[in-house]
Amino acid sequence: MRALVATAILLAGTASVSAEGDAARGQAAFRVCAACHSLEPDKNMTGPSLSGLWDRQAGGLKSFSRYSDAMKSSGIIWNEHSLDPWLKNPHEFIPESEMTFRGIPDEKTRSDLIAFLKEATKSGHVTMAQSDGMGGRMMGGGKAPNLKKLEPEDQVRKVTYCGDTYVVTTGDGKAHKFWERNLRFKTDSSADGPEKGAPAIAGAGMMGDRASVIFSAPEEWTQFVKRECEEKK
Repeated sequence: MRALVATAILLAGTASVSAEGDAARGQAAFRVCAACHSLEPDKNMTGPSLSGLWDRQAGGLKSFSRYSDAMKSSGIIWNEHSLDPWLKNPHEFIPESEMTFRGIPDEKTRSDLIAFLKEATKSGHVTMAQSDGMGGRMMGGGKAPNLKKLEPEDQVRKVTYCGDTYVVTTGDGKAHKFWERNLRFKTDSSADGPEKGAPAIAGAGMMGDRASVIFSAPEEWTQFVKRECEEKK
């Protein structure tokens, strides 16, 4: 039934696909997508890699394990005709999908983005869109391209917890204090993830009051995070 509904919506949306878009403008529009989707083969993030997207079945990337049942059973094949209604309103196009993005209402922007994706998702295509504007130091709020290559201020030495406060001590000897709800513990087991025993800290939040500590595996949490309170004098 989902496949029939999606097909009906797809046929209705086919007529609304605008004329050939501008791939250069589409590259700029892709910055919104780059927070969750990589253009590198099998490099999955919040969402699946978009490499090889064209003519791929929705929910069909074998290296991505977090597809919703709705996505896997949709029967959709990704191309310019299916991407346009999907980008316009994901939840209307594939009901019950777990896509958190609300959509792009502007038809021209969608057309430009689709033109870019048609080229950028081809095998062997090289683009700077994924890293555009993403560089910079981790504690400064940027995203490090490789967590195996860390500056001392980005490498975690220890994490202590007392009351409602975490204290993260970094490789440069500085101690950073965070309210317990403002510090997250994450893992990155990819080739770009941190070395075993060398977790990284990444700044987050507009006010600079939040951060994530990223480990190579969850087993490291108990090794680094200790309940420890300073004795009051």
